Amino acid sequence: MKLSVIILNYNVCYFLHQCILSVQKAIENLDAEIIVVDNNSSDESCKMVKKHFPDVILIENKENVGFSKANNQAVKVASGEYVCILNPDTAVGKDIFSETLNFVDAKKNLGALGVYLMDGTGNFLPESKRNLPTPAVSLLKLTGFTQKYYATQVFETANGAIDVLVGAFMLMKRKVYNEVGGFDEDYFMYGEDIDLSYKITRAGYKNYYLGSETILHYKGESTQRDDAYFDRFYGAMQIFYRKHFDTNILFDKSVATGVSLAKKTRIFKENKKKKSASSINKHYIFTENIDLVEKLMDALAVPLQMASKNVHPLVSMQNSLLIFDSDYMGYSEIFSLMKQLKNKGNIFRIKPFGCNFIIGSDKSDEKGGVLVF
Repeated sequence: MKLSVIILNYNVCYFLHQCILSVQKAIENLDAEIIVVDNNSSDESCKMVKKHFPDVILIENKENVGFSKANNQAVKVASGEYVCILNPDTAVGKDIFSETLNFVDAKKNLGALGVYLMDGTGNFLPESKRNLPTPAVSLLKLTGFTQKYYATQVFETANGAIDVLVGAFMLMKRKVYNEVGGFDEDYFMYGEDIDLSYKITRAGYKNYYLGSETILHYKGESTQRDDAYFDRFYGAMQIFYRKHFDTNILFDKSVATGVSLAKKTRIFKENKKKKSASSINKHYIFTENIDLVEKLMDALAVPLQMASKNVHPLVSMQNSLLIFDSDYMGYSEIFSLMKQLKNKGNIFRIKPFGCNFIIGSDKSDEKGGVLVF
């Protein structure tokens, strides 16, 4: 078997539904499997997988064992030459795996591969490509200086070697994953992808970023930037430094001070963001399904104007709700339009294949929205 796609889920049933649907489309012409590990979700995630995706391998944990252990569980039962670690709050285009596999097959000494991650607003997520976060770089990031943290030397849409990939999408040979010991289970959540990326490069491999390929990562579903987030994330970073760098009491105190400053900065930024957002005054749906239009107009209680996927690049839709019907247009087409129409006061929603809900996220650090109709 060529590929095993591994999705770790925790209480994001609707996002997981969309993710699996998009992955199924992307592996139609590949010898591949999908493995879902559920970390004791309290929603109907497992029930949904069993009902709609009987061919998916489902591992149901009876407790939340964390990111590292759950992914390691899945790799142990995987059959693919390659494994792809994928977040449940993602959606992928139909060519993502054929393109990335072609790239990695042609590269010698490749460790892991990452791609361009776009959030629910159509904007690039800079953590798609990162430099090694040395203690000094991490402290700079805590105080808001992120230039050395992110791999800005590789352009967003370019391809190149980088140090650190993000765990939302990591493609690598299963033998490489096993050779370096997989994800370190000392980490419960956050920091695991940095640690794995570093172990891969220390083993003599190169990690690559493929900016020519895009996936959608809502991110807010798995990343709530509250005080607990900062404590968990920088607690994980301290584990990383103690394992791989020389640290001391002064460094630990510096990190603690940085975390405290980051929390205060977050509150300041949130207060600034409370200014009123642009109001939505138009509502479009990219579809040819009139029945869908009528159902959504009833559910939203607003008029919907049908739009074509062949939108001219110079067309500017502003302050609008834009709904994409993925039965009408592919995810790659949706991603392209989101990039084209981003930062204009628009909000985006997607109706996954054959589903009766629309889904989206308007901020990369807050929970997304689901409307069932």
